[in-house]
Amino acid sequence: MSCDYRALATSGVQGLQPYLPGKPAEELQRELGLASVVKLASNENPLGVSGKVKAALAAELDAVALYPDSAGYHLKQALSQQFDLPVTQLTLGNGSNDVLELIAKAYLQPGAEVIYSEYAFLVYALVTQACGAKAIVTAAKDWGHDLQGMAAAITNKTRLIFLANPNNPTGTWFTQAELEVFMAQVPEQVLVVLDEAYTEYVLDSGFPDGLVLQKRYRNLVVTRTFSKAYGLAGLRIGYAVSDPQVADILSRVRQPFNVSSLGLVAATAALADADFLARTQRCNQAGMRQMEAGLAVLGLPWIPSAGNFITVDMQQPAGPVYQAMLTRGVIVRPLANYGMPEHLRISIGRPEDNARCLDVLKEVLDS
Repeated sequence: MSCDYRALATSGVQGLQPYLPGKPAEELQRELGLASVVKLASNENPLGVSGKVKAALAAELDAVALYPDSAGYHLKQALSQQFDLPVTQLTLGNGSNDVLELIAKAYLQPGAEVIYSEYAFLVYALVTQACGAKAIVTAAKDWGHDLQGMAAAITNKTRLIFLANPNNPTGTWFTQAELEVFMAQVPEQVLVVLDEAYTEYVLDSGFPDGLVLQKRYRNLVVTRTFSKAYGLAGLRIGYAVSDPQVADILSRVRQPFNVSSLGLVAATAALADADFLARTQRCNQAGMRQMEAGLAVLGLPWIPSAGNFITVDMQQPAGPVYQAMLTRGVIVRPLANYGMPEHLRISIGRPEDNARCLDVLKEVLDS
C-alpha cells in the first residue's frame, strides 16, 4: 500500500480526533449481559417526547418517500410567531452542531482567529481546526467563561467568538449584564456565536435571552436546539437566529435538505407543546435537587449547573470510577478529553434513575 490517504486530507482535518459521543445503553447491555441500564451521559430528556410530537410524526409517516421542505416553511413560521422575529433571520440545521459548522464554513479561513473558553463545548475546537483557523483558548474563571478575558483576546484577525450559556460540560452561566458589557467591547465585524442549547432549562431572571439581545446586536448569532428540553435528540434539528445578511450567507453553504421531514414536523409540534416543556423543567429542577442532596451526603463537590446535567469532582482520577459504574449498569460521561480528568458529568434523569446513579456511585466509592 503506497498511498496514505490520510496524508492527502487538509492539514486541519489531519489533526482532528473524532468526537466521542456517550456510550449507547443497548451496547452496554449487550456487552455485559445486564438486565437494565441507566444512561445519564448525553443530556437527553428523561421524559422522552411529548404526545403532540408522537401524533405529528405518525401523521407524517406516509410522506417519508418525499423530500422534505428545504425552506422549512411551517417550522420557520412557528419560530417566527413564538419568538417575534422575521423568518429572514432563521437558519435550520441538522441539530445545532450542524449550524455551528455552517457558521465556521462560511466565515473561517486559514489565518483567521477564533476565541472560545477553556472547558467549552468540543465542537468549537473541531470546526475551528477543520477550517484551518487559529484557536485562541482563554482561561476559564470558576470553570466558566471569563468574558473580560475573552474580550481582551480580540485582535484584528478575530472572526468568531463562541460562547455557551449555559456551558457544556460545566453547567456554568453568565448574566445578561455581563453579556451586555462584553458585547459592547466586540467590534461589529466579529461575529459572536451564542450557543443556547440548554437555555430552556434556565428560569433565573438575570439570565439573558439571546433572541431578545440579537435585536440589539447585529453581530450576535444565537443557536438553539430541539435535542435537549424538547426531547428530539434522535431527529437532529436545531436553528440559528442572526442578522438577515448572515442568514443569507449561511443559506449558501447549507445543504438543501439538511433537515428531515420528520424533524420539521416534530419540531413544529414540540414548539407548540408548552405543557410538556413545563413538565420537563419541573422534572429537571426536582432531579437537580435530588442529585445535589445525594452528592452532599457522599461528600463530593460539584459545579453549580443551570443545565440538565451536573459535573462532579471525584477528587481522584475519574476514569476508573466511570468504568466501575459502567459495569454496574450506569453510564455517565468522563471529561478527560475536556481537560477535566477528575470530573464526571451526570445528566439529570427520572427520580428512580438519579437514585440508582447515586447508589451505584456510593457503592463504587466504598469499594
